[in-house]
Amino acid sequence: MSLRQRLTQLAGRLQEPQKVARFQRLCGVEALPRRSAGPAAAQGEDEKAEAPLARGVRRREPQLGASAGPQPPGGGRNQCPAKPGGRGAPNGVRNGLASELGPASPRRVGALRRNSLTDEEGELAHVSNWPLYYLFCLGTELGNELFYILFFPFWIWNLDALVGRRLVVIWVLVMYLGQCTKDVIRWPRPASPPVVKLEVFYNSEYSMPSTHAMSGTAIPIAMVLLTYGRWQYPLIYGLILIPCWCSLVCLSRIYMGMHSILDIIAGFLYTILILIIFYPFVDLIDNFNQTHKYAPLIIIGLHLALGIFSFTLDTWSTSRGDTAEILGSGAGIACGSHVTYNMGLILDPSLDILPLARPPITMTLCGKAILRILIGMVFVLIVRDIMKKITIPLACKIFNIPCDDVRKARQHMEVELPYRYITYGMVGFSITFFVPYIFFFIGIS
Repeated sequence: MSLRQRLTQLAGRLQEPQKVARFQRLCGVEALPRRSAGPAAAQGEDEKAEAPLARGVRRREPQLGASAGPQPPGGGRNQCPAKPGGRGAPNGVRNGLASELGPASPRRVGALRRNSLTDEEGELAHVSNWPLYYLFCLGTELGNELFYILFFPFWIWNLDALVGRRLVVIWVLVMYLGQCTKDVIRWPRPASPPVVKLEVFYNSEYSMPSTHAMSGTAIPIAMVLLTYGRWQYPLIYGLILIPCWCSLVCLSRIYMGMHSILDIIAGFLYTILILIIFYPFVDLIDNFNQTHKYAPLIIIGLHLALGIFSFTLDTWSTSRGDTAEILGSGAGIACGSHVTYNMGLILDPSLDILPLARPPITMTLCGKAILRILIGMVFVLIVRDIMKKITIPLACKIFNIPCDDVRKARQHMEVELPYRYITYGMVGFSITFFVPYIFFFIGIS
């Protein structure tokens, strides 16, 4: 057998959904059994099952439908609803339920999370190891919008604006290439059953490579590369951070049933390749964004062109909107840093004083940091909400698209691209210009 055949065989084994399901069972995740009883019988059975638990457990209405079967007696006590999201895998793979049910200790019911664009919910499953569940929920959140909208501003406002800006440059590059590669390769998500889909928030996207794995690899590695030598700290801290962060994010995607082992490995290796090729240019890109006379025009035009190109790769999915959001955020942060630099609001430390020493932790320092985060995030969220209310109806009106159902309207490129790009462009611009200007004005910069 040739080397190529062996690699192909290995890749096929790593892509098997059975391996994902085996890892889930090892971590204490079991699907509820699917029954053939009708809705009325199932509802009656659920009510009987929940009756003995009425005093100790808050009652939950039975979830009947394609993605979750009737609950077994006593099953309502340890069900872990998933995080909902996409409309199902683009190749038509349907979210089902496994046929076997393993032991699980009775625990409380988790909360559902809905995607504003879809109605699909993940499967109800028995979870016997709740510490692992919450640990991997944290890991998967390290690749979601909530984390990004807190993480990058925190770096720019409180730690080191230069490192924050360059982290964004790397993040935009890695995520854009990852999202576009998904739409070119078009591999489906792991089949369910046997996999239990604990999260379906990104289920309408393709699977290869895992952009969560790419982000979870790029951010910690880039943080260490950008800060070591610039700040005084032992290198061992960075060498511990990288594998812990990366493995937590990568394993969480297998645990959630969203990626095969091959997707994760490919995402990790793809990111390493991107960093090897493009990291030497990050300093040049950041300096260009700040100092070149026509940088804002070039940045906006380039990011917009990349967004239009990505929208032509495949039919609608949440991937297209996420790509526009990433590009808009990157463009806004770059343009904001250009204006801030030319106004002298944020000046990077001179190279003569490097490496920087950690300032002493005082009540004043912590108070200002907390105040900057609170004021900044309130302003950013207000800007995002205002721009969302303006851009969607405006785009619908300009392109003559019905706006009665916002979810359907956003599936049109003419609505989703300008909405995401303009809204998150303004969010990024606020992070690097408006908010620092507010800090300067009230004296907490």
